[in-house]
This record gives sequence, C-alpha cells and structure tokens, in this order.
Amino acid sequence: MKKFNTILVQTKKGIVELVLNRPEVHNALNEEMIRELTHFFQELDNKVPEDLPRLVILRGNGKSFCAGADLNYMKSIAAYGFEENKEDGRRLATLFRSVYECPVPTLAVVHGAAFGGANGLLAACDMVLAAENTKFAFSEVKLGISPATISPFVIKRIGEYGARELMLTGKRFNAREAEKWHLVNQVVPEDELEAKIQSLIHEILTAAPHAVRETKKLINQVTETRNLNRLIDITSRMIARLRADEEGQEGMAAFLEKRKPFWVTGKKQKK
Repeated sequence: MKKFNTILVQTKKGIVELVLNRPEVHNALNEEMIRELTHFFQELDNKVPEDLPRLVILRGNGKSFCAGADLNYMKSIAAYGFEENKEDGRRLATLFRSVYECPVPTLAVVHGAAFGGANGLLAACDMVLAAENTKFAFSEVKLGISPATISPFVIKRIGEYGARELMLTGKRFNAREAEKWHLVNQVVPEDELEAKIQSLIHEILTAAPHAVRETKKLINQVTETRNLNRLIDITSRMIARLRADEEGQEGMAAFLEKRKPFWVTGKKQKK
C-alpha cells in the first residue's frame, strides 16, 4: 500500500480507517492532503469487488476533525490568478466527488472542529457521527469568498434553506444544530462514540456486500434522475438482477431456512 504523509490508512477485518493526520494544525487541508485523499478514494474506485473493504471510516487525529484550509495553503492560493484558482477549485471538487462516489459505504466521525472544506468531506460521506463537543462553520463568507466547491454536497444534505442560513451568515454552530440541519446523522456523547461506531460496523458487516454497493448506486441514480419512466426501468432491472445473483439467492434461502447467510458466517452452504 502507498505510504502517505498527511493521512493514515489502517485496515482490519474489512474495515478501513482513514485518519487525517496533521494534528499540529488541527488536520487543516493543504495541497498534499487533498492530493493524498483523492488518490486514496480513486484507488478504491479502481479495485475489483473482491478487494474492496466493507466500510471506510474517515476521522481526524488529535483535537479536531479538520479545521478547514491550512494557513500556508491559503497564503499561496491568495496569489493565484484566475486559471490557477479554477484548477485548484477543480482539485477540491474532485476530492469531494471521489468521496461521494466511493463504491463502498463511508462514515465520517467528527469531533472538535469542522470548518470550511471539512464540511465538504463529511457531507460527501454516506453517514456522519458527531461528538457533542464539535463546532461547525461555513466560514468562507467571513473571508470574502464562497463555499463554492463544497456546496453541491452540503446542499444535498441540508437543503436550500439550511444552506441559506448557515452559508450566508458564516456563523459557528454546535453539533445539535448540525443534527437539526441534517449535516450530521447523529450526535453522540464522546464516551459513547466508539460503541456507536462498532454498532454501525456490525450492521454493515451483516449486510450483503454486493447488495450494499448496488444499493449505493441505486440511491445515486434515484436522486439524480428526474424521469420516472427511466427510474422504473432502472429499478426493475436492478431488483431482477439482484434476486437472481448469488447473494440474493442465498439471502432469501437463509431467511426461509432461519439461518445466517454466508457473508455473516463466512461459510457457503453445500449444494
């Protein structure tokens, strides 16, 4: 596996823990971290299904999840011209898209601070848990700019009017408010966070891996396709295909026979 400088990657029993690892600057994003995170998620997209993990957990080392953009990074981009800024924006947007389109489920676990671009990372994940102490802000307008590259992913999560209040004011808000706006799925007391993570891992591991990946594709297609006739065709074909494949046949048989399926036991039934 590639060695990274700004992130840590740990794999155990099919679960990948991806850790932002610049704790001395509250895991602030710089060009190298953006490049390494993008590389990690794009490499996942290129793996064959058998080599894919079951879940990617994204979290931060130290006192914060991510404090937004690194100060030195901000100093360098302040001197960019239009074309350089456009390319930098594309690199950021590509990172958030690579997280959003990750073929396996993603879980962001946030604590401390989640400012600016950090919200693009967590919003692009499938699920988000937040420790009670977490502070959030779309602080871009306070700096005379806009949360442009993160907006497609954040607005998918919080909707138009949540975005209007939080992005137009740039105000700081707490984890409970983030939960109210659906920026995070659930706020958890810090001493209960690891137990909640383990509970979600259990749920993922007891679901059929191929079915989970296909369901993630399904959600993307349903939310991005407005033509109902097209959706009916897509969903009808998907259910027919999944019912006939190995996991579908095994899942239905295991249910009827009142036993656990092979993706839970690790043992296939003899035919």
